[in-house]
Amino acid sequence: MCNNEEMFVSLDKTFTHSVKLGNNSQMMVAGKGNVKIILNGIIYGVSNVYLVPELKNNLLSVGQLQQKGLTILFKGENCTIYHSTKGEIIQAKMSTNRMFTITSEVQHCEKKEENCLQASTEELTKLWHQRYGHLSFKGLRTLQEKKMVTGMPEFKAEV
Repeated sequence: MCNNEEMFVSLDKTFTHSVKLGNNSQMMVAGKGNVKIILNGIIYGVSNVYLVPELKNNLLSVGQLQQKGLTILFKGENCTIYHSTKGEIIQAKMSTNRMFTITSEVQHCEKKEENCLQASTEELTKLWHQRYGHLSFKGLRTLQEKKMVTGMPEFKAEV
């Protein structure tokens, strides 16, 4: 669930609903759509995101992440989200209020040029992933950061 309409790359405002929060309060859903976030330089699409303007913070559903095939591991005070082929996506530490906070950038797709750049970056990332025998994206970033390969393009996306 997201509280900021500007974060959506697509939004269906005809979708209305209400959601019940952990404290039994209810809030109105003002639409449903897709958001693109950038974690560690990689763009991820999050689909079926509810727009809930009254929310104080944006929320990710562990259940929905699992339904999309991601693995969530809670160990000690850490929460780690894994993808079956991409490896570790992100890790978060538990805060004092027992929440796991993830900080990300938002990929805005307002201009056609940005859409083309995004597709090109994703295609290049997949190509290098395949060239290195399906090396994890974390591994590709390590190769890139340590300049262990010549000719590898910069994968970090700019907003």
